[in-house]
Amino acid sequence: MTDAEIARRALPLLDLTDLSDACTAADITALCAAARASGVAAVCVWPQFVAQAARDLAGSGVRIATVVNFPAGGEDVAGTLRETRAALADGADEIDLVLPYPALRDGRPEAARAMVDAVRAMCAETCLKVILETGMLAPDLIRQASRLALAAGADMIKTSTGKTAISATPEAAEIMLEAIRDGGGRQGLKVSGGLRTVADAARYLDLADRMMGSGWARPDTFRIGASALRAALVAALEPTA
Repeated sequence: MTDAEIARRALPLLDLTDLSDACTAADITALCAAARASGVAAVCVWPQFVAQAARDLAGSGVRIATVVNFPAGGEDVAGTLRETRAALADGADEIDLVLPYPALRDGRPEAARAMVDAVRAMCAETCLKVILETGMLAPDLIRQASRLALAAGADMIKTSTGKTAISATPEAAEIMLEAIRDGGGRQGLKVSGGLRTVADAARYLDLADRMMGSGWARPDTFRIGASALRAALVAALEPTA
Protein backbone atom coordinates (compact mmCIF):
# COMPACT_ATOMS: atom_id res chain seq x y z
CA MET A 1 0.00 0.00 0.00
CA THR A 2 1.38 3.43 -0.92
CA ASP A 3 1.67 6.32 1.53
CA ALA A 4 -1.19 8.06 -0.26
CA GLU A 5 -3.42 5.00 0.10
CA ILE A 6 -2.57 4.75 3.79
CA ALA A 7 -3.32 8.45 4.25
CA ARG A 8 -6.69 8.20 2.51
CA ARG A 9 -7.59 5.34 4.81
CA ALA A 10 -6.25 6.90 8.01
CA LEU A 11 -7.56 10.48 7.79
CA PRO A 12 -11.24 9.54 8.30
CA LEU A 13 -10.20 7.58 11.40
CA LEU A 14 -8.34 10.48 13.02
CA ASP A 15 -9.35 12.13 16.30
CA LEU A 16 -7.59 15.46 15.80
CA THR A 17 -6.47 16.36 19.30
CA ASP A 18 -5.32 19.34 21.34
CA LEU A 19 -4.96 18.52 25.01
CA SER A 20 -1.91 20.68 25.53
CA ASP A 21 -1.69 22.55 28.82
CA ALA A 22 -1.38 25.89 27.01
CA CYS A 23 -4.30 25.35 24.62
CA THR A 24 -6.26 28.52 23.79
CA ALA A 25 -9.51 29.37 22.05
CA ALA A 26 -7.49 30.38 18.99
CA ASP A 27 -5.88 26.94 18.97
CA ILE A 28 -9.33 25.33 18.98
CA THR A 29 -10.41 27.53 16.07
CA ALA A 30 -7.40 26.32 14.09
CA LEU A 31 -7.97 22.71 15.15
CA CYS A 32 -11.60 22.78 14.02
CA ALA A 33 -10.68 24.40 10.70
CA ALA A 34 -8.14 21.63 10.08
CA ALA A 35 -10.71 19.01 11.05
CA ARG A 36 -13.22 20.41 8.56
CA ALA A 37 -10.61 20.57 5.81
CA SER A 38 -9.43 16.98 6.31
CA GLY A 39 -12.72 15.22 7.07
CA VAL A 40 -11.48 13.55 10.24
CA ALA A 41 -13.72 11.52 12.54
CA ALA A 42 -13.58 13.86 15.54
CA VAL A 43 -11.73 16.49 17.46
CA CYS A 44 -10.71 15.78 21.05
CA VAL A 45 -10.50 18.87 23.27
CA TRP A 46 -10.47 19.91 26.91
CA PRO A 47 -13.97 20.14 28.46
CA GLN A 48 -13.84 23.94 28.59
CA PHE A 49 -13.58 24.08 24.80
CA VAL A 50 -16.44 21.70 23.96
CA ALA A 51 -19.03 24.44 23.42
CA GLN A 52 -16.69 26.37 21.12
CA ALA A 53 -15.84 23.24 19.13
CA ALA A 54 -19.54 22.44 18.78
CA ARG A 55 -20.13 25.90 17.29
CA ASP A 56 -17.08 25.78 15.05
CA LEU A 57 -17.96 22.33 13.70
CA ALA A 58 -21.73 22.71 13.36
CA GLY A 59 -22.94 20.97 10.22
CA SER A 60 -19.54 19.47 9.40
CA GLY A 61 -20.17 15.88 10.49
CA VAL A 62 -17.00 16.02 12.63
CA ARG A 63 -17.74 14.76 16.14
CA ILE A 64 -16.65 16.45 19.37
CA ALA A 65 -14.87 14.32 21.98
CA THR A 66 -13.66 15.43 25.37
CA VAL A 67 -11.86 13.91 28.35
CA VAL A 68 -13.00 13.29 31.92
CA ASN A 69 -11.18 12.01 35.01
CA PHE A 70 -8.15 13.15 33.04
CA PRO A 71 -5.27 12.48 33.18
CA ALA A 72 -4.70 10.94 36.61
CA GLY A 73 -7.45 8.31 36.61
CA GLY A 74 -8.72 9.07 40.10
CA GLU A 75 -11.69 7.57 41.90
CA ASP A 76 -13.93 10.64 42.35
CA VAL A 77 -17.04 9.28 40.69
CA ALA A 78 -19.25 12.23 41.65
CA GLY A 79 -16.75 14.75 40.30
CA THR A 80 -16.31 12.81 37.07
CA LEU A 81 -20.07 12.65 36.61
CA ARG A 82 -20.26 16.43 37.02
CA GLU A 83 -17.59 16.81 34.32
CA THR A 84 -19.45 14.42 32.07
CA ARG A 85 -22.84 16.08 32.56
CA ALA A 86 -21.40 19.49 31.74
CA ALA A 87 -19.60 18.20 28.65
CA LEU A 88 -22.76 16.57 27.33
CA ALA A 89 -24.72 19.76 27.93
CA ASP A 90 -22.08 21.72 25.99
CA GLY A 91 -22.42 19.42 22.98
CA ALA A 92 -19.91 16.59 23.40
CA ASP A 93 -20.63 13.61 21.15
CA GLU A 94 -18.02 11.34 22.72
CA ILE A 95 -16.57 10.99 26.23
CA ASP A 96 -13.01 9.72 26.75
CA LEU A 97 -12.89 8.51 30.36
CA VAL A 98 -9.62 7.67 32.11
CA LEU A 99 -10.00 4.34 33.89
CA PRO A 100 -8.89 4.43 37.55
CA TYR A 101 -5.85 2.42 36.55
CA PRO A 102 -3.98 3.10 39.85
CA ALA A 103 -6.80 1.27 41.62
CA LEU A 104 -6.40 -1.63 39.21
CA ARG A 105 -2.67 -1.76 39.95
CA ASP A 106 -3.48 -1.77 43.66
CA GLY A 107 -5.66 -4.85 43.23
CA ARG A 108 -8.98 -3.00 43.50
CA PRO A 109 -10.72 -3.63 40.18
CA GLU A 110 -14.10 -2.93 41.76
CA ALA A 111 -13.17 0.76 42.09
CA ALA A 112 -12.23 0.93 38.42
CA ARG A 113 -15.44 -0.85 37.43
CA ALA A 114 -17.57 1.50 39.55
CA MET A 115 -16.26 4.50 37.63
CA VAL A 116 -16.94 3.01 34.21
CA ASP A 117 -20.39 1.79 35.26
CA ALA A 118 -21.37 5.25 36.51
CA VAL A 119 -20.19 7.14 33.43
CA ARG A 120 -21.67 4.52 31.11
CA ALA A 121 -25.06 5.03 32.78
CA MET A 122 -24.86 8.76 32.16
CA CYS A 123 -23.70 8.27 28.55
CA ALA A 124 -26.48 5.94 27.50
CA GLU A 125 -26.70 7.51 24.03
CA THR A 126 -23.11 8.78 23.80
CA CYS A 127 -19.95 7.07 22.57
CA LEU A 128 -17.82 6.15 25.59
CA LYS A 129 -14.11 5.51 25.15
CA VAL A 130 -12.25 4.23 28.21
CA ILE A 131 -8.57 5.19 28.44
CA LEU A 132 -6.54 2.40 30.03
CA GLU A 133 -3.17 4.22 30.25
CA THR A 134 -1.40 1.13 29.00
CA GLY A 135 2.08 2.61 29.43
CA MET A 136 1.54 2.37 33.19
CA LEU A 137 0.28 -1.21 33.18
CA ALA A 138 1.97 -4.60 32.83
CA PRO A 139 0.60 -6.83 30.05
CA ASP A 140 -1.62 -8.86 32.38
CA LEU A 141 -3.18 -5.66 33.72
CA ILE A 142 -3.72 -4.31 30.20
CA ARG A 143 -5.66 -7.50 29.51
CA GLN A 144 -7.63 -7.17 32.74
CA ALA A 145 -8.36 -3.47 32.13
CA SER A 146 -9.50 -4.18 28.58
CA ARG A 147 -11.92 -6.89 29.66
CA LEU A 148 -13.22 -4.81 32.56
CA ALA A 149 -13.94 -1.76 30.38
CA LEU A 150 -15.53 -3.77 27.59
CA ALA A 151 -17.72 -5.70 30.05
CA ALA A 152 -18.86 -2.40 31.57
CA GLY A 153 -20.08 -1.25 28.16
CA ALA A 154 -17.27 0.84 26.71
CA ASP A 155 -17.81 1.53 23.02
CA MET A 156 -14.04 1.76 22.58
CA ILE A 157 -10.97 1.16 24.67
CA LYS A 158 -8.13 3.65 24.24
CA THR A 159 -4.45 3.16 24.90
CA SER A 160 -3.28 6.37 26.47
CA THR A 161 -3.77 9.93 27.69
CA GLY A 162 -0.59 11.07 25.95
CA LYS A 163 0.55 12.46 29.32
CA THR A 164 2.85 9.62 30.38
CA ALA A 165 6.32 8.62 29.20
CA ILE A 166 4.96 5.60 27.30
CA SER A 167 1.87 6.06 25.15
CA ALA A 168 0.53 3.72 22.45
CA THR A 169 2.56 0.62 21.62
CA PRO A 170 1.79 -2.19 19.17
CA GLU A 171 2.17 -4.68 22.00
CA ALA A 172 -0.54 -3.00 24.08
CA ALA A 173 -2.79 -2.56 21.05
CA GLU A 174 -2.53 -6.27 20.27
CA ILE A 175 -3.62 -7.23 23.78
CA MET A 176 -6.56 -4.83 23.54
CA LEU A 177 -7.59 -6.15 20.14
CA GLU A 178 -7.51 -9.69 21.50
CA ALA A 179 -9.99 -8.66 24.19
CA ILE A 180 -12.21 -6.92 21.62
CA ARG A 181 -12.07 -9.94 19.32
CA ASP A 182 -12.87 -12.32 22.18
CA GLY A 183 -15.90 -10.16 22.98
CA GLY A 184 -17.28 -10.47 19.47
CA GLY A 185 -15.51 -7.57 17.73
CA ARG A 186 -18.35 -5.08 18.05
CA GLN A 187 -16.47 -2.66 20.29
CA GLY A 188 -13.52 -0.62 19.12
CA LEU A 189 -9.94 0.50 19.72
CA LYS A 190 -8.38 3.96 19.82
CA VAL A 191 -4.61 4.23 19.70
CA SER A 192 -3.39 7.52 21.07
CA GLY A 193 -0.11 9.22 21.80
CA GLY A 194 3.15 9.24 19.90
CA LEU A 195 1.86 8.59 16.37
CA ARG A 196 3.51 11.04 13.98
CA THR A 197 4.27 9.36 10.65
CA VAL A 198 2.47 7.53 7.86
CA ALA A 199 4.42 4.44 8.87
CA ASP A 200 3.00 4.75 12.42
CA ALA A 201 -0.55 4.79 11.04
CA ALA A 202 0.21 1.86 8.74
CA ARG A 203 1.60 -0.21 11.60
CA TYR A 204 -1.64 -0.03 13.59
CA LEU A 205 -3.91 -0.41 10.56
CA ASP A 206 -1.99 -3.53 9.58
CA LEU A 207 -2.36 -4.88 13.11
CA ALA A 208 -6.12 -4.29 13.06
CA ASP A 209 -6.43 -5.93 9.64
CA ARG A 210 -4.46 -8.96 10.74
CA MET A 211 -6.36 -9.51 13.95
CA MET A 212 -9.87 -8.31 13.10
CA GLY A 213 -10.19 -8.62 9.33
CA SER A 214 -9.68 -6.13 6.53
CA GLY A 215 -13.11 -4.49 6.80
CA TRP A 216 -13.19 -4.02 10.56
CA ALA A 217 -11.31 -0.71 11.00
CA ARG A 218 -13.98 1.96 10.48
CA PRO A 219 -14.62 5.22 12.35
CA ASP A 220 -17.02 3.44 14.70
CA THR A 221 -14.48 0.74 15.58
CA PHE A 222 -11.01 2.24 15.10
CA ARG A 223 -9.60 5.67 15.86
CA ILE A 224 -6.17 7.24 15.88
CA GLY A 225 -5.71 9.99 18.44
CA ALA A 226 -3.07 12.41 17.19
CA SER A 227 -2.41 15.93 16.00
CA ALA A 228 1.10 15.73 14.56
CA LEU A 229 0.02 12.82 12.36
CA ARG A 230 -2.42 14.91 10.34
CA ALA A 231 0.34 16.92 8.66
CA ALA A 232 2.13 13.75 7.55
CA LEU A 233 -1.08 12.25 6.15
CA VAL A 234 -2.01 15.43 4.28
CA ALA A 235 1.50 15.69 2.86
CA ALA A 236 1.24 12.11 1.61
CA LEU A 237 -1.82 13.10 -0.41
CA GLU A 238 -0.17 16.07 -2.09
CA PRO A 239 0.97 15.47 -5.67
CA THR A 240 4.71 15.35 -6.18
CA ALA A 241 6.33 17.71 -8.67
